[in-house]
Amino acid sequence: MSVKVNITSKGIQKVLKNYNEKQAIAEYIWNGFDANANTIRVDYVANSLGLLEQLTIADNGYGINFDRLQQKFDPFFESEKSIQIVAPKHTSKMHGRNGVGRLTFFTFAHNAIWHTTYQSEQGFRYGEIQISTGGLNSYSHDFTAAPSSSGETGTTVSFTNLRICQQDVEETVLPFLINEFCWFIELNRHKNYSIIVNGKTLDFSSNIKTLEEFNLFYPDTAVTFKIKYVHWKENLHKELSKYYFLAGGEEIYKDYTTLNKKSDDYFHSVYIDSDFFRDFDFKSFENEGQVVIFGAAKSSAEYRFLIKALTEYLKSKRKPFLKEYAIRLVETYEQDEIFPVYATEKEKELRKPELVNLIKALYEVEPKLFSSLNTDQKKTFVRLMDLLMRSNLRDEIFEMFNGMIELEAEEQDELLQLIKGFDEHE
Repeated sequence: MSVKVNITSKGIQKVLKNYNEKQAIAEYIWNGFDANANTIRVDYVANSLGLLEQLTIADNGYGINFDRLQQKFDPFFESEKSIQIVAPKHTSKMHGRNGVGRLTFFTFAHNAIWHTTYQSEQGFRYGEIQISTGGLNSYSHDFTAAPSSSGETGTTVSFTNLRICQQDVEETVLPFLINEFCWFIELNRHKNYSIIVNGKTLDFSSNIKTLEEFNLFYPDTAVTFKIKYVHWKENLHKELSKYYFLAGGEEIYKDYTTLNKKSDDYFHSVYIDSDFFRDFDFKSFENEGQVVIFGAAKSSAEYRFLIKALTEYLKSKRKPFLKEYAIRLVETYEQDEIFPVYATEKEKELRKPELVNLIKALYEVEPKLFSSLNTDQKKTFVRLMDLLMRSNLRDEIFEMFNGMIELEAEEQDELLQLIKGFDEHE
């Protein structure tokens, strides 16, 4: 049976134009985890020229129920506005909520066929679904086959007429998958979640810079929080840096950490497990006048204690990281000839060390000052600092930076002390 709907195949590709093969393959893996799978198997075979002849992605989830097939495939065919892939904000469940990821195979293959086994009231059932790149706005399915005798649910997607090679997979796709799923695998470590590629478990620890585990104890009510902190080497794509609140190993809620989006490439995840979160109300806020009848809320003493302690902990972990990156920033500026050219070697010896120290210190206070600048802007920025320092306009330096971005009171004090410190050493 074939089903065709309103939006055209080209319209679908247009809406999903920002997706590449790395993101598309990741979406099929997310679909497996969304189906309650704990193991995803990616298998591929390349020919003597290195081109892929076969690619399959299999999961041991609950499969695609034929009775709900239209709910799974039809909604995102209705209009361009319905085609979007958005990860939920406060939970890691149902990442590919609207199933649009099933259409992204056009980025690397011409055809896709789903072989799926699900459990119905009559027992295990097996079926197939097919979609081609030339007809993304239609799908054919066959669930008339005899009941499955495997006794296991799951879905295997097979892709044919592939447009990627073995080198693409090994040098581009697999590193992307490590960064995409490392935080999620760590979140579900106790459930032994895994992604297996050609029989070998993908090693997510390769993206871990630091991992620490410890407890925080709130004595007044004898509440214990088990903490796992991970500092990642590379970014987590759309996930960013977050707190994950768990109870008995099960995720209850997640939210951005206080050091997220600081423009400093400090990628981190904090997993917090405690029975305290079993009846916790994450949606009520202290100043909204809401009363929490059962359980606790963000206004509770325990939660305030937790977040304050973790914020200080993250700041302490971030400081050496920022020092390291400040050194790298200066090295990059040297290579790109951002620093001013001094008239004499003596002038350079007098002025450049102080300028370099100011740049390093400013980066440690607020990396945002140095983000998103092109080469000309960097040169202007650095040489303006050099001019102001040479002219003894230290107060103007502070006012300039304080006006460029919003600094918290603590950050303002650090910046002011920093600039005055240079005055004292003249």
